[in-house]
Amino acid sequence: MDPSFWMQLAVVMVCVGVGGRLGGVGLGAAGGLGVCILVLFLGCYPGDPPTSVLLIIVAVIACTSLLQGTGGLDLLVHWAENLLRLYPRAIVITGPLVCGFFVILVGTSYVAFAIYPVIAEVAASVKVRPERAVSASVICAGIGVMASPMSAAMAAMVGVMAGYDFTLLQIMAVTVPTYFIATLAASVSVYWRGTDLENDPEFKRRVANGEFTELANYSNEKYFVAQPYAKRAIAIFLIGIAVSIAVASIPQLRPTYIIKGVQKLLSVPNIIQMVMLATGCFIILFCKLPPHKFASGSVFRAGLIGVVGVFGIAWCTNTFFDVNTAVLTSFFSGIANDYPFLYCVIAFFISSIVFSPTVSTTIMIPLGLKFGFPPEFLIGTWACCYGDFIIPGGAQIGCTAFDRTGTTRLGTFVVNHSYLRPGVVFVVVGTVVGYFISKIVF
Repeated sequence: MDPSFWMQLAVVMVCVGVGGRLGGVGLGAAGGLGVCILVLFLGCYPGDPPTSVLLIIVAVIACTSLLQGTGGLDLLVHWAENLLRLYPRAIVITGPLVCGFFVILVGTSYVAFAIYPVIAEVAASVKVRPERAVSASVICAGIGVMASPMSAAMAAMVGVMAGYDFTLLQIMAVTVPTYFIATLAASVSVYWRGTDLENDPEFKRRVANGEFTELANYSNEKYFVAQPYAKRAIAIFLIGIAVSIAVASIPQLRPTYIIKGVQKLLSVPNIIQMVMLATGCFIILFCKLPPHKFASGSVFRAGLIGVVGVFGIAWCTNTFFDVNTAVLTSFFSGIANDYPFLYCVIAFFISSIVFSPTVSTTIMIPLGLKFGFPPEFLIGTWACCYGDFIIPGGAQIGCTAFDRTGTTRLGTFVVNHSYLRPGVVFVVVGTVVGYFISKIVF
């Protein structure tokens, strides 16, 4: 490998590291800087940005933000709160499952932010150590996007795998059961964690100082009033998801075209893009959504920030890998046959500094394909791309504050936090279980 390779690699790694620390738009901006340096100063030809993936994400974000504008997301959160209060003593199990279900339905982990405080309060009200339920719920909600047909991460996976004739339904046949098995494993891993709440020293201190008062089981039903068309919007949204999965997964439903004498099916990314935009249009028309709510919600803003991040950093890495494909393939050719799970370890550590499952997927899945890994292997071990919990982010920091008992902690050494155990268990179990499920499905 000549010195230019190492210079290019250094540029990419620095931009990924700096962008990971900045997050969001900063991640995309750092990636753009990397492209500039690689192209303008190091003589690389610019790679192709993941246009298809970005367009899927934009279409899904638009549809989900319209659902939020109708009050549909608020209604879903309200239903989730009611479910959690039905069996409060099982909150360590029901909390992660409920969070995961709603993330899968909506496609973004942001929907769970409104549920986390409820999980902490319900756990404390029945004297269950909140750390157990909160830590597992945050991890499982964050990784729930791997099983959601509406998530940006799934859009990235579908976009990459479209060229290998894998349908959305086939991918979900692996990721959905893998997700729920790993969720149960993560929940069990913390079910008996730490001392009981009443014996926890920090909780005792807070009670003695008057920082924590006794909780009563309460219901927020009388405070919640659903918007007029919220249920209708949810129904339209669910129909849109069902149509996307069906048309994208059944070849007989996809139109065919003759292009330069070759018959081709309409691509899966194009199907998802058009169906999601059409679904958003139906929500606007049939739910009488005013124009000022089209893009005013948090989902739209957060989603566009994610698009910028994927655009910049994926363009940077694609440029590097396209220029050095032959070198990298030759160097790592033996890994696919001799040490396949070494790739999973590398993907996990890269994802831990990128802070975005979508970006990790956009970087690592194409890289795995170039190294010669079978697509089935990459789909099955996809859980290894979800290491963004290692360094606490917004969800972990926020949920530490939601736990008023003080049992959920960030730790004094950054990585020794309450979320580490369920996160590692989820990734390990999800990677191994997904690998074997992919063997059955494919």
